[in-house]
Amino acid sequence: MVTTDTTKGLEGLRVVSFESRMTNEMANLISRQGGRSVIAPSLREVPIEENKPALEFGERWLAGGFDVLILLTGVGTRHLVSLLETRHPRVRILEAFRHVKVVARGPKPVRALADMGLKPTIVVPEPNTWRDLLRTLDEQLPVEGQRVAVQEYGVPNEALYDGLHERGAVVTRVPVYQWALPEDLAPLQAAILDITEGRSDVALFTNVTQVNHVVKVAQQMGLGRALRRALSRVAVGSVGPIASEGLKEFGMPVDFEPEHPKMGHLVIAAAEKAKGILELKRRTVSIETYASSVPSGAAPEVSPAARERLEQSLFLKACRREPVPVTPVWLMRQAGRYLKEYRTLREEVGFLDLCRKPELAAEMTVNAVERLGVDAAILFSDLLVVAEPMGFPVRYGRSEGPVIERPIRRPADVDRVLEVEPDESLSYVFEAVRVSRTALPVDIPLIGFAGAPFTLASYLIEGEGSRTYTYTKSFMYKDPGAWHALLERLVATIAKYVNGQIAAGVQAIQLFDSWVGCLSPADYRMYVLPHSRKLIQGITPGIPLIHFGTQTAALLELMKEAGGSVIGLDWRVNLNEAWVRLGEVAVMGNLDPVTLFAPPAVIREHVKRILDEARGRPGHVFNLGHGILPGTPVDHVKALVEAVHELSRKP
Repeated sequence: MVTTDTTKGLEGLRVVSFESRMTNEMANLISRQGGRSVIAPSLREVPIEENKPALEFGERWLAGGFDVLILLTGVGTRHLVSLLETRHPRVRILEAFRHVKVVARGPKPVRALADMGLKPTIVVPEPNTWRDLLRTLDEQLPVEGQRVAVQEYGVPNEALYDGLHERGAVVTRVPVYQWALPEDLAPLQAAILDITEGRSDVALFTNVTQVNHVVKVAQQMGLGRALRRALSRVAVGSVGPIASEGLKEFGMPVDFEPEHPKMGHLVIAAAEKAKGILELKRRTVSIETYASSVPSGAAPEVSPAARERLEQSLFLKACRREPVPVTPVWLMRQAGRYLKEYRTLREEVGFLDLCRKPELAAEMTVNAVERLGVDAAILFSDLLVVAEPMGFPVRYGRSEGPVIERPIRRPADVDRVLEVEPDESLSYVFEAVRVSRTALPVDIPLIGFAGAPFTLASYLIEGEGSRTYTYTKSFMYKDPGAWHALLERLVATIAKYVNGQIAAGVQAIQLFDSWVGCLSPADYRMYVLPHSRKLIQGITPGIPLIHFGTQTAALLELMKEAGGSVIGLDWRVNLNEAWVRLGEVAVMGNLDPVTLFAPPAVIREHVKRILDEARGRPGHVFNLGHGILPGTPVDHVKALVEAVHELSRKP
C-alpha cells in the first residue's frame, strides 16, 4: 500500500471517504497529503447466520467435489474458513485448498491465503475486475466442464456468473457475508450533507457497495438529486472500474481512477489531480451561475470602465491598426479536438448538441482562453448551425465532418432554402454569446463568426467536404441566375445571424470563406465579390470584421475590395509581401498549423520569422493559417502563445 508522499497535494481540501474497514488507514493517508479527512463508514459486513449453502459447499469441497475455487475477497476468504472450522478441523480445510485450483482476485485474497501458509494457483491481475477474472481464466485455466465454486461477497455478481456459464463451467455460489448499512448512520448522513451543502472538495469511493449505500441514504434523506448535482462541483475519485460503473449508473461523475486499484494509490491520485479538477469544475459551475444571472434575450450590461478595458485590449487595438506593446494572438479552433476537456465532453454530448447548449458552448469558449493565455476568445459554435433552420439538416460522423442531407443539385432546389429568423431558430447561439461574454475576463474580446456566402453555398451544394468543388462550380457555371438567387438568400440570413451575435455581445466578427480559394480571380469577381460586399455592408458597423479564406493568395486584393477591417492570411503567402499588396488594412496570420507538431524550439523559430515579416507595423494579429489540427500537443500551443508574446514585446 502506498502511504507516503511529500507533495501535500490535498493541502486545504476537505476529503470525504466512505471507507469502512480501514478508516484509520484512510484518514492517515489523507492527512499525509495535507487534506482534512471526513471518514464516513458506509457499510458493514454481516456474516450469514446458519449459512447452510456455505456449509453444504464445505462438505462437497472436502469430499473432492470441486475443481476450481474462486476467492473474490480477502475478508470473505477468512470468513469462509472460520465458518467451515465450526464443522471441520483446520488441517482438513488447508488440505482441501491444496487439492483444488485456487483463483485469487487480486492481492487481498492472496494475503489471506498467505496467512494460512497457502499460495493461489492463479492471481487475477489489476484492476482485478470480473472481466479481468474471466480473461485470466480464458488464458490460463479454461473452465469448460469444470466444477467451479465462487466465494461471494455482498451482492452476487450476476455478470461474472453469466460469463462462467457461457464458458461451460458448472458453478456453485458460496455466500459468506452480506453488506448492510452501518448501525450508526450519523457520520454518513453528515458527510452527505457536507457534500450537498458545498463544504467538501473531494469524495473517494473504494468499492461499488459504498456507491449504492451512499445513494440509498441520500435518497432516504430526500437528497438524491442534490447529491448528484453537488458532485458536479466535487473531485470524485473511484478506486477502479467496478466502482466507476456504479457511479455512472447513478448519473454521478468519475473524475479520476488511480493507476493501481488500491486505497493508497487512490489518495495519491487525488493529491495529484484534485485541485486541477476542482478548478475546471468550479469554472464550469461559475459559467452556469453566469448563465442564470444573464437576462435571456439581453446583452450583458458592461460598465463604462469595463467597456474601456475591452476597447483598449491588444486584439481590438491591433484590429484598428493602433500601436500595441505586444502582438495579440488567438487561434482558430482554439477550443477544438486537441483539448482533452473537449474530447471528454464529446464522449457524452453530440457535437451539434454541444453547440446548442449555451452553458457548454460557453464553457468551451472560456476554457480555451484560460488554458492557452490567448488575447481573444472565439465563440464555440459551427458554420453550419444556420443550415438546419434553412431547411438542410446536418449530421456529424465519427470524424466530425459535416454531412448535409438532401443537398442542392438543381436550380429548382434553391426554392427549398427557407428564410430564417435567427432570433427564433438560433437563439441558443445568442445565449451562448451572452453567457460567454459575462464569464470572460473583462479585457478579453469575444469574436463571433459565420460562414461567408460562397463557403456556405458550397456546403449546401456539395453536401460534405470536397477537394474539387465540382458540384458547386458546375451549378455556378450552368445557371448563374440560380447561383445568384441562392447567394442572395444566404446573404439575407447570414447578415441577420451576424447582427444577432453583435447585439448579444461579441466585440468582433470573422467571416470564414474557407473554400473560396478554389476559384480564379475572375470567377471570384463575377460570382462572389458582389455578395460578400453586400453582406459586409449589411453588418452592424463599429466593430472589426475579419475576412478570412484559405488558398487565397490570388484573391487577396479582391477580398479587401469586398470588405473587412482585417484580412486573414493562410500560410501559403509571405506575410510581408501580402501586406504590401493589401495596403491600408490590418492582417491576421499566418503560421502553418502543422508547425505545432514540431518541437517548441522550432515553433519559436517560425514565430520569429512571421513577426520579422510583420516588422512591428501596427495592425498585425498573430494566428495560424487555418485551425488547430486534432492531435496537436497542448503544450506546443501554449509555447506558441508564449513565444508570440515574448518575441513581439517592445521595450
